[in-house]
Amino acid sequence: MSSVQEVEQPRAQRPPVVKGIPLIGNLFSFAKDPGRFFLKCYREYGPAFQVSVLGHRYVCIAGAEAATFMGTREGRDCLRSKEVWMPLAKEFNASKMLSAEDGDLHKELRGIMKRGFSKDSIRGRYDRMFRITADALERDWKPGGSVPVVQAMQYLVVDQLGITLTGVAPREYVKDIRTTILYILNVLVTKQRPMFMIKMPEYRRAKARMLELGRQMIEDYRKHDAKHGEKPEDQKTLIDDVMAAHKVNPELIPERDLSMLMTGPYVAGLDTVANTTASILYAVLKHPEVLMRVHDELDALFARGPIDEDDFMKNIPALNGAIMESMRLYPIAVAQIRSAAKDFVFAGHQILKGEMIYLGTAVPHLQEEFYPEPEKFDIDRYTKGRAEHMQVGAYSPYGRGAHTCLGKSLAEVLMAITMAQIFHKLDLELDPPGYTLKTKTAPTPGPAMSFKVRVKGFRHPLHSDQPMCVPGKAPSADQSENSTT
Repeated sequence: MSSVQEVEQPRAQRPPVVKGIPLIGNLFSFAKDPGRFFLKCYREYGPAFQVSVLGHRYVCIAGAEAATFMGTREGRDCLRSKEVWMPLAKEFNASKMLSAEDGDLHKELRGIMKRGFSKDSIRGRYDRMFRITADALERDWKPGGSVPVVQAMQYLVVDQLGITLTGVAPREYVKDIRTTILYILNVLVTKQRPMFMIKMPEYRRAKARMLELGRQMIEDYRKHDAKHGEKPEDQKTLIDDVMAAHKVNPELIPERDLSMLMTGPYVAGLDTVANTTASILYAVLKHPEVLMRVHDELDALFARGPIDEDDFMKNIPALNGAIMESMRLYPIAVAQIRSAAKDFVFAGHQILKGEMIYLGTAVPHLQEEFYPEPEKFDIDRYTKGRAEHMQVGAYSPYGRGAHTCLGKSLAEVLMAITMAQIFHKLDLELDPPGYTLKTKTAPTPGPAMSFKVRVKGFRHPLHSDQPMCVPGKAPSADQSENSTT
């Protein structure tokens, strides 16, 4: 039976209010560790409750109930993304953006961008991704040095995303992208900071640079298009798909939206992927037995010679387990934000139209009901014999529902390539060796910028004359990601 019903009189009770400090409310607990705060509230109050932050009340629905609800027709009807994300689009003078649309328009935009955000976009180019990663390690991970991990990962992510999604790797814009993300998420989306902050000179300079980057990408595309014409299908990137849609239907993709669409992948991926890969690195180095398994697996894999792209992900079960377990314990999507499209009842509690809702879909990640010894880093939870993550509503590292991360399959491959290179090529240790991870929550949850590792040396040469990966077989029409809706 669904936990949601259309509202009928008499109205159900409102969700209970979580106890907090006068005036401040639940701010400190919420800011310190939102994942565990939502778990504590879920255990005490159930799957629907209200939290208060500096005098503002927010409805929260959490747990496997919330994760399951988001994937239902009822969830799609009751929850909207537009009110949450549209302020960001307006800030950049765009008429629309993918995350700020719902229903048919969201599906149409998602369809345009799907190929560019999928692992199909790098088919035949895995070896290039390995080489991009090796180049970044050579630049930023010097033997004998101490590496600020999150920052180094941000530069690596921009290299990878830039080449993959747009054909450009704008490293000189990393700080501007990072600053822009910090302000727009904290001020315009989550509203954790006051509106006057978007008038700050630091943000205004960073935003101007972001717009400059978008304009430059559009200009470069048009120059190339005028000189060389349309690219071959296997060389096209996200920018090609967006610009083609603009030409065909300028009402759907107007000129004013292009700059945001060009830079959108960096906004979506910079912090999320950098924080996730930094968490993976910490978790594996913190558990020497896991590091040994990953080393043995990768050494054996690469000793056999170039890898067929189709076999790469199949042959790294220990690394994949470490990645998935890190995303369980250190999720980026701790909670998603939506607005109520109408009055509805969830788990016996009244939700009112227009209310902002936090959806704590990662709460099951820390519940022993789904994961025995949930605080333990156990990379074998995802093997066929256990598959703890396959329980209904149990695992939501990429969000849930219609707005589930569009780049999920691409992120999985790129993170695997990144971590395979790092663990195979570099001899690393935590700096200091007994370091315990400190985390931040703004603008997205992840390791603190102070997290460092020391590069003791190379386990294997960074570069090789031989390819590390060779292209797999081209997928048939029914196997391609692009053939699905």
